[in-house]
Amino acid sequence: MQSSAIHIIGVPLDHGASRRGVNMGPSAIRVGGLHAKLAALGYGIQDHGDLHIRAPETQHEGPADAKYLPLITEVCEDLCDRVEGVLDDGGFPLVLGGDHSIAVGTISGIARRLHRAAGTSNTAPPRLGVLWFDAHGDINRPSTSPSGNIHGMPVACLLGHGPRSLNEVGYPAPKVATTTFCFIGLRDLDPQEKRLLRESGIHAYTMADIDRRGMHVVVGEALALATRDTDHLHCSFDVDAVDPAFAPGTGTPKLGGLTYREAHLAMEMVADSRCLRSLEVVEVNPTLDHMNRTATLAVELIGSALGERIL
Repeated sequence: MQSSAIHIIGVPLDHGASRRGVNMGPSAIRVGGLHAKLAALGYGIQDHGDLHIRAPETQHEGPADAKYLPLITEVCEDLCDRVEGVLDDGGFPLVLGGDHSIAVGTISGIARRLHRAAGTSNTAPPRLGVLWFDAHGDINRPSTSPSGNIHGMPVACLLGHGPRSLNEVGYPAPKVATTTFCFIGLRDLDPQEKRLLRESGIHAYTMADIDRRGMHVVVGEALALATRDTDHLHCSFDVDAVDPAFAPGTGTPKLGGLTYREAHLAMEMVADSRCLRSLEVVEVNPTLDHMNRTATLAVELIGSALGERIL
């Protein structure tokens, strides 16, 4: 990580999820000591505050198979512009969610900036590597989603297989290449997601892979894939990747996740790569938390990703 200025963008969106409360995630992470952590690591800080999230026009705005689609599209378009602007200024975007649907905006802004900087066509895959820490596949489409919740669709949208308005945030083409996209920590997949993941060609490391091979090997391999012939490494961290014993404040907890030290090791290895150019942390839900434990963990993991060490 080479940039000296961290630009914080809060995205208090919870309409992609079925449970309310994750909209308070950005505030909880700030309260958990984010500014003090970044300052202690020697970074300059520019906190841009939170994006404005309008109230939906109706209780169930949007189609049943992609709930609140107009609202989520607006937020992602706004976030896309802001992330691109931070990169234009030479800054490091640190995006705080909110639910995981916001990743469509974050990654679309990165991809558009990469194309523009390289002078390449938007029809070509951007030179972008992504590490996606998550218990879930997030690759459902409206036609396969059992809930219609868009936080289960962002990867499909980034590949061009989601609702059209989200596919086209930033520009109307896929924002990631499957060859440089790596899931880490998967453990809760519905049958359709399993099929879509197998068909996608994305690199997917489950908790079983981590159990058998070890976190160090898995993350090392994922980093090699995500940084091969790429100009930008992005990390999208859903706190439900961590076991709920350590991260109880999230809307879709699932036993058997990353331990406290496994999560930190992963972020330490990301920092050691010196390739990280942007980071987002999502799905912290303070209404389900205990004494802000999950938000505090999020701050600690951000610190590890940005270079904090035990010794």
